[in-house]
Amino acid sequence: MFAKIYRPAKTAMQSGRAKSHDWLLEFIPEMARRPDPLMGWASSGDTRRQVRLSFETRDEAVAYAQRHAIPFQVIEARETPRRIKTYASNFAHDRKEPWSH
Repeated sequence: MFAKIYRPAKTAMQSGRAKSHDWLLEFIPEMARRPDPLMGWASSGDTRRQVRLSFETRDEAVAYAQRHAIPFQVIEARETPRRIKTYASNFAHDRKEPWSH
């Protein structure tokens, strides 16, 4: 039973940073999924795969794992640099990039 603690990246389907501020504790799967003989769906006997705990800070997640004797690995989040752009800069007379159309 090994866990990873990380902050999820924003999804590709959103422009905002919603649901990416909390730290998550997820268990690493111990057994591979296999097709169910009757329906053909992917199934596994590992029920810890479904557990996903959310914490406000990294320290809370680490303290929880230590309190319950769960071996864990912390994956630090990489912050992407934000480029501030405005719509008006598309029409600036001193544009550094040529028009693409």
